[in-house]
Amino acid sequence: MNSVVSIKNLTINFKDNKKVVNDVSIDIPKGKTVAIVGESGSGKTLSALSILKLLPSSARIDRGEIIYNSKDLLKLPIEEMEKIRGNRISTIFQEPMSSLNPLHRIDKQIKEIITTHKEISSKELNQNVLQLLKEVNLEDLVARPNIYSYELSGGQRQRVMIAMSIANNPDLLIADEPTTALDVTVQIQILELLNKIQEKRKMSILFISHDLGVVNKIADYVYVMKDGNIIEQGHKNEIFNNPKETYTKQLVGFQNKIKTIEKNTKSEILQIKNLKVWYPIKKGIFKKTVDYVKAIDDINFDLCKKETLGIVGESGSGKTSLVLAILKLIASSGKINFNNLNLNKINKNQLKNIRKDIQIVFQDPFSSLSPRMNVYEILSEGIDVHFPKFSKDEKTVMIKNILIETGMNFDRDYNKFPHEFSGGQRQRIAISRALILKPKILILDEPTSALDVTIQSQILELLKDLQEKYSMSYIFISHDMNVIRSVSDKILVLKTGKIIEYDIANSIFNNPKNEYTKNLIRSVI
Repeated sequence: MNSVVSIKNLTINFKDNKKVVNDVSIDIPKGKTVAIVGESGSGKTLSALSILKLLPSSARIDRGEIIYNSKDLLKLPIEEMEKIRGNRISTIFQEPMSSLNPLHRIDKQIKEIITTHKEISSKELNQNVLQLLKEVNLEDLVARPNIYSYELSGGQRQRVMIAMSIANNPDLLIADEPTTALDVTVQIQILELLNKIQEKRKMSILFISHDLGVVNKIADYVYVMKDGNIIEQGHKNEIFNNPKETYTKQLVGFQNKIKTIEKNTKSEILQIKNLKVWYPIKKGIFKKTVDYVKAIDDINFDLCKKETLGIVGESGSGKTSLVLAILKLIASSGKINFNNLNLNKINKNQLKNIRKDIQIVFQDPFSSLSPRMNVYEILSEGIDVHFPKFSKDEKTVMIKNILIETGMNFDRDYNKFPHEFSGGQRQRIAISRALILKPKILILDEPTSALDVTIQSQILELLKDLQEKYSMSYIFISHDMNVIRSVSDKILVLKTGKIIEYDIANSIFNNPKNEYTKNLIRSVI
């Protein structure tokens, strides 16, 4: 195999002698894509960063070689490495907003990566920048390349990062979770763009991800990492069709779960009729309304008891506005019938009593849990609002029971703060906070997108068990079609505030009628 870079027997320790990468060997063939998959802490990012000697100061390489152009990169002086970084070997990171400098225009940032490594005339430099923008499908920016990163969408920012990474025609591109922060439709576009650029430039790609759906779309070869070790490797087809290791089978299995849907004879608990959320556009000195942003535009659907409705759509499709309208946190018109009561027609006291019956779990538990409150205080809030006469002993029993049900340990965890828990544990606390009031409807807004695939699976299993036990109805919002397929009875596809498809989950996946839905389903393994 003609390898552009070979990692041989790499071992990395932290200063506390904790081994984080153990005897790892990876070959990256010329013109091919190699993916490293694994959960957080598996060592995949550290293995990739070691190629450019970008490890954190707390890490040290105990042994190993990284061969590029017959040289061991680990033995090169910093002056030689600086000639390779961003030139022969370049990188794209997960979050383009933090990778791009918000104080510099994008054309300046692209120019900088070029002029760092070669002398070039001003005219040729400008031509190169415009050509790069065209190559990454940013033709609309060719006429105005001197804008700032905050003026661009997430997908556009990632395209700018790709333009920077290929500016010097590198031999190897290291892509570290480059699509995780993007909507599924934009994600597909970025993956297709990388494939197109790779084919044109004969470039190798080292792709790091925990998302097997993404890896299946882009990789030629796959290395599976766990606890610092490579436990399985091979061609993509071997890994996905015939995994040998138990952990690899679990990863592939998690992504391939399909919910068994029973014939629904249950009664409706929520009916949405002609719902509209329009934000006025006001102009002039008197702030006269001249038009509206139609975030939700005349939609209809229903939710039955003990049923899960999956809602999918890209950013700006109206998912958040829909949820906020159902929760009565923003104004809307139309009917929101909950248990045959129109929430748009009730008073504040009635609404307060109903709030405990419709709860929500947010995407990022670290942001949604107060860092100043311990677990006991976080779970006490809802009880204090809705059951103010409960004694401390009654409250403690409720908190203890719900923590046990969500897989936590009351005696060990009740007085800890959110920062003392892992991401999966924090999400369990967020679920506990919602469930302690025994809601009839639980809204789950991207509850697993910030979690590794194994933790994600545990949370989904937990939600399934809790739904069965408490006969709850779920509204599950996600851009991950693998997750939606594994949890949903019905699916609603939103685009620009309108429902473009709404049906039983099996019908959506087996026979999508809308081209946009077909594109979404392309992201599924």
